[in-house]
Amino acid sequence: MRRVVTGLRNVHNARSPDAVTLSPLGSRIPLVSLIHALAVAEHLNFRHAASALGVSQSSVSTRIKQLEQDLGILLFERRHRGVRLTEAGQHFLKHVATGIEHLDHAVRTAGTIARGERGRLRVRLYSSIAAGFLAELLGQFRELHPAVDLQITEGRARDTIREVREARLDVAFVVGVPPAGDCHSKPLWKEALLVALRERHALAEMEGVKWAELADETFVTRGGGVGPQVHDHIVRRLAEHWSQPRIQRFDVERDTLMSMVAQGYGITLASEAAAQASFPGVVFRPVLDEPEPITFSALWSPHNRSQALLHLLALAQRKSDGKSSGIR
Repeated sequence: MRRVVTGLRNVHNARSPDAVTLSPLGSRIPLVSLIHALAVAEHLNFRHAASALGVSQSSVSTRIKQLEQDLGILLFERRHRGVRLTEAGQHFLKHVATGIEHLDHAVRTAGTIARGERGRLRVRLYSSIAAGFLAELLGQFRELHPAVDLQITEGRARDTIREVREARLDVAFVVGVPPAGDCHSKPLWKEALLVALRERHALAEMEGVKWAELADETFVTRGGGVGPQVHDHIVRRLAEHWSQPRIQRFDVERDTLMSMVAQGYGITLASEAAAQASFPGVVFRPVLDEPEPITFSALWSPHNRSQALLHLLALAQRKSDGKSSGIR
């Protein structure tokens, strides 16, 4: 009972004294009256209950008397040295205490969610979390906010902005700096562009390769994820100076695509972080004449005020530029 009364007092302090419980009696039962009744039930003494609540004894007595009138029930038998709960009072306050426990839990849980201490974040990835910036970011976030459930998915890049706008995603880490419309985006980190080759490929012996050396190769890409962006990048780099590149698309995941590279289906492009994972039979070489490294950005809705999201974005920005201020 003591824990319930303490919880009730915390709820009471966070609300107006005139706040009411949801009951058939409606506004006739102020929440503060229930707080006083539980305190009296705990101490079995009006004076001691008043002292614990930090109010006057007359206030407690008045509240209890009004509560009994509203209920039409005698909750306490008054005695010379204190009070005793009636059978009806025991039954009533037992259920009140249970309800208050649920209410106190709801208030505390809502508070932790509002402060970003718990809850969930729906995250879309288009970069490997085997190593690098994103792996470190998510690892640090989980250490700082272990009660926040990170729900990580991969999906089609073309659906990302719509899903963020419709609040089906909280944040996406995307390739490039997309024209996000009514969403916000922030470039965070860059990675070198690599080509993934079969271990026995002729170019695997070289320190690095140039686009001209890849012109006659067959490229394999994914149908989903960043596959369409990889396809378009290959076309942009090769079509201007060489014949139309040979590109085959497969509706597979990243690991399967790398297995296909190892088996000789073709070559593909990868980011620096993706190359940190172990893919048997595959080697990675930098594309030496690629003008710029790959930029990765965070994409989110400005209407999403999840405190957990703001914590993640602030941490990402600190990692990106070393500044202490967060994203707003």
